[in-house]
Amino acid sequence: MTAAIAESGTAYSELVLRTTPPRTPRNLLVRSRLSLDDERFRERPVIVVQAPPGFGKTSLLAQWRHECLARGAAVAWISVDGRDDPLRFLHSLVLAVRVGCARPQFGRVLMEGGQASLGELDGITAWLAEVAQSSLDLVLIIDEAERLSAARRNGLSYLLHNAPANLRVVIAARGGFDTEVEDLSSYGHCELVGVEMLRFRLEETLSLVGNRFGAKVDADTCARLHEVTEGWPLGLQLALAAMERSTDPRSAIEALASGSGDQRHRLVDALMAHLAVDDLDFLTRIAVADLLHPDLCRALVGDDAEERLQRLSRDTPIFVVGDNSAWSRLHTLARDGLRARLGELPADQQAALHERAMGWLADHGMIEEAARHALSAGQREKAYDLAEQCLYDAVVQGHLGTVLEWLELVPDAERDKRPRLRLAAAWVLAVSERHAEAEVLVERILSQPDVDAALRYECALILSGAAYYADDPDQCAALFSPWRDTPPVREPRLLQMHANRQSVLAIVQGDPVAARRYQQAAPRGDHGKAHGYAVRWGEFATGLSYFWEGQMLLAEEALRPTLARLDADLGRRHPLACMVASLLASAVYERDRLDEASALLANRLDVLERGGTPETALFGYRTAARLAAAQGVEHRALDLLEALYSVGMARHLPRLCVAALAEQTRMHAGRFRSETCRALVERVDHILEGEGLPTGELWWRAVRLPQLLTHAHAAIAEQNWPAALDALTRAMPLAEALKQGRVRIEIMALRAFALDRNGGEGRPVLHEALSLAQTYGLMRTFADAHPAMADWARRVAEEDDDGVAVDRPVPIARTVRPAPDLKAGGPRAVPSMVLTPKEREILELLARNLSNKEIAQSLAVGEATVKWHLKNLFGKLGAGTRRHVVRRAQVLGLLEGVE
Repeated sequence: MTAAIAESGTAYSELVLRTTPPRTPRNLLVRSRLSLDDERFRERPVIVVQAPPGFGKTSLLAQWRHECLARGAAVAWISVDGRDDPLRFLHSLVLAVRVGCARPQFGRVLMEGGQASLGELDGITAWLAEVAQSSLDLVLIIDEAERLSAARRNGLSYLLHNAPANLRVVIAARGGFDTEVEDLSSYGHCELVGVEMLRFRLEETLSLVGNRFGAKVDADTCARLHEVTEGWPLGLQLALAAMERSTDPRSAIEALASGSGDQRHRLVDALMAHLAVDDLDFLTRIAVADLLHPDLCRALVGDDAEERLQRLSRDTPIFVVGDNSAWSRLHTLARDGLRARLGELPADQQAALHERAMGWLADHGMIEEAARHALSAGQREKAYDLAEQCLYDAVVQGHLGTVLEWLELVPDAERDKRPRLRLAAAWVLAVSERHAEAEVLVERILSQPDVDAALRYECALILSGAAYYADDPDQCAALFSPWRDTPPVREPRLLQMHANRQSVLAIVQGDPVAARRYQQAAPRGDHGKAHGYAVRWGEFATGLSYFWEGQMLLAEEALRPTLARLDADLGRRHPLACMVASLLASAVYERDRLDEASALLANRLDVLERGGTPETALFGYRTAARLAAAQGVEHRALDLLEALYSVGMARHLPRLCVAALAEQTRMHAGRFRSETCRALVERVDHILEGEGLPTGELWWRAVRLPQLLTHAHAAIAEQNWPAALDALTRAMPLAEALKQGRVRIEIMALRAFALDRNGGEGRPVLHEALSLAQTYGLMRTFADAHPAMADWARRVAEEDDDGVAVDRPVPIARTVRPAPDLKAGGPRAVPSMVLTPKEREILELLARNLSNKEIAQSLAVGEATVKWHLKNLFGKLGAGTRRHVVRRAQVLGLLEGVE
């Protein structure tokens, strides 16, 4: 290339294309948490987005470009082509401003070669000076910056460190820019966006799928998709394409998740496309391990592993790489495909790989992973010995699923020979639906001759925990009672577990304040993995105590950070994470945040069925049913409650059956279906008159409350107000004894309603219930209790004592939520520095195919004025026809809403 690029010819045309922003995807999802208005980005003059291909870097740049244009900034775009020519990069900078900012005269001297003899840095200095002297509020976006040579990176680094106040620079690359901006980051002038920040969160996946498929795909299916793709943007796009090709999107997701069907194979083929044979063989062999480290890969396949792993991590989209960590792993979709190839290798080669992995992992303290490889290598005794070393620690760290998997792998005879393995098994079975098996194992442990007080105490914790999960609070209290005041242990983890057991018993006994007091007195200090899981359990108990009292604001405040830690450390479908999510979803639902509650419960109810406490299973299903009813899908709500009834039958938890029927009664009473309510009352009474029920006072006190409320709702459905008042009056002392604040407020509101309908004075009671609901953050209680009562309460709340309307907040959600307005507007010009307000008006009308005369009439101006503005539009946008003006405005992001 000569000293300058002529403004005609192939080279110039290529640069124009490289400085023209790419077309915005039709279904681009605006990710609000990554908005430039976020605190992380707002004051940063430089932003660097670094990630392997497939993480949505260019899509994020497109979002930011639209945001900048909407705020009136000018945006210049460069897609780097990798040609190592200093003048080409300089001319790209000039043309980016010309194309993106409609400044055809910008950088004329630089384009004509007047600065060529000064060198690259001098040319960039001149470009920066012209930017500084312009009136532009300029954002420069450089995509695919990893293609820049080392010399060009030096020029870019010079630009970043000398940018004037009116210039902001955004760079996207696959990697390698950390050192260039290290000092800028240290001074807070640069923000680095990595893989984890780019990965989709569940709520973004829900929004993306909702935009594409609407109500055809439910929240559970979206959550399943999110787990299969792990929030990987390219994986999501490939999966969505597979769903669009399928007649049943939900079955397509199940096929992807299960590893079956053509959809999965197409996805894996897309991930593996264009890999060299040597690289594919390398990936196949390292796929034997779940977690990858350069040294582990070297032990598996040879000395060049580190360089190859680093290159493939940077250049292929199949790795999940943590920020600032040497560890990585293969994406689940890619790993499954590679392991299928691994299974085609000779058996001796597979065994050798597993043996090498076992040795390296065992040497580095990763015992459970080493045990799995020992088992795969055929070394069973070695595998069982390693499992005994680590599985008890896995339990106390919360890895319950890992232990359950090993229970299926280790024969009973081998487990009996290993006491620590047996103790781990007892713990994990106790906190699941397999309570009877836990009791058998504990009996075997206690039958041994060398059982000391500490082990007996731990066995009491196991058995009382099993009773709690079996919904027998009286048995739980009796088993724990001998040790309640004097635990024979000093280990912080066990003392924290002791406090946790005290807390849950205090809650079911009706003293949630004491539950929090026990947590405050629990030992604090080093929250290692073992102690940390027990602490998370304590935080769950604290959140449950607030929720029990109806303190939804405090419950949300306590539970939200706990859930974030559990999701990050143990996974979204871990039983404790699902239990915390159940409470948090119920709390935010009461705050009338239905979409958030739905996202929290998505793809978690099945875990609560098997591994949740009775309360959390009840709260989860009940909230899901109320969500469906609030969204106008009553049949779905009733189906969920029947599913809860089935869970109660399958797990022998009659209280869940009663709760499911009580909730159905409430729903039908809201529509005054008296016959249906009467039949449900009979079913509840029949259950509680049956045999084989728990006999303790705590259980019966908890179950009598929903029974009385069922009778009250049935009476309301019949509009038998004296009978309703009688049932509600008998229910109130139970709610107060149990300290169930939300239920107490609901009973107060219903009593006020029944009093008013029965000719009494219910308004004073209603005002007190409204005041308490306002304090506790209960927005849904009145609407859910009974729609007619909610309407009456709303009218009362909006009037003063003289019946005059007043302006005050009303803590009552609407019974039926309005449907969103999905109508799209017409063509809309985006505010920017490129076009004047009048030019934007004319552009919008031009996009509607109006003639000059019609535009003039619409704007109340003369045709000559319209022609003048059209001439300016033609010049700024480099267009030759009216249609060309509209298309150029679309390409540059200056016009939206045009089909």
